[in-house]
Amino acid sequence: MSISGDQNNPYGQPPQPHPYGQVPAPQNPVPTQQNPYAQQPPPQGPAGGYGYPAAAPLGAPGAPNGTGRGMSGWLWAIGGAAAASAVWGSLLFATGGFSSEPSPDLAGYGYTSDLCADTSMTPFENADLKAKASTGTASKDANPQHSGAQQASLDIMWCNTSLEKKNASSSGYSSIWLSNTATLHKKTDPGPEFADSYRSYEKQEASTGYRVEAVPGLGDEAFLVTRKDDGGTSSSSYVILGIRDGWMTYQSTWSNYASSSSSTKQPTADEAATMLKTSATETLKRLQNSRSR
Repeated sequence: MSISGDQNNPYGQPPQPHPYGQVPAPQNPVPTQQNPYAQQPPPQGPAGGYGYPAAAPLGAPGAPNGTGRGMSGWLWAIGGAAAASAVWGSLLFATGGFSSEPSPDLAGYGYTSDLCADTSMTPFENADLKAKASTGTASKDANPQHSGAQQASLDIMWCNTSLEKKNASSSGYSSIWLSNTATLHKKTDPGPEFADSYRSYEKQEASTGYRVEAVPGLGDEAFLVTRKDDGGTSSSSYVILGIRDGWMTYQSTWSNYASSSSSTKQPTADEAATMLKTSATETLKRLQNSRSR
């Protein structure tokens, strides 16, 4: 059989410059490069030239070193979670959710600039006591005297009253002081320290000493502090009633003194304690109905 042409290769194929065959030329051929691997490969479909998958640039889906499609999903998930956290964090900041300050439990109590107006004097009046007449027209001479202050951490109200027996004798000397203080704690819970602040009276090394007892039925907790009778020639007593209701604290202090020459009968410490508790019960009800005024 005769084959046209003089062929040295029995298979009739000329030698190829590349072992994998020629890459089909694109529609718009580019100039031939010195290095066949230096030229930019033409756009590929699902697979690259020569039958191998096309290499993806870094950061694209399928790229090596954890930056491909698998890691891309993780990155999107992390980015979405971060965005959601940012939105949630903004809401918490806006509503005070991240605030380290606890919300004060004022138990419905309000501030009043005149605590004396809200102080119940009925139990003292029933014991034939009355406020002494004012000695002058200046505010420092007023009786009772009231004051108050609204601050960032505390609202404090005071009422001080000088009392005397009705139809008291002019012989000798006697005095009765009633001091009331109400405090609204707006930054710190007074609860953990409240009991110890009154129990500490028992630790005082005074010659007379103090007796401290819990009082049920007043606020969340209450304590009565009574100075023990020193057995002297004078008639005197000192009684403190402390009450905590939520973050509101109230203290009523009774102090009376009568010289040995005084003929006026003074209330005993037990009688004073009863008056303080009765007055505080009604006063706290009034304070719960108070609004800033």
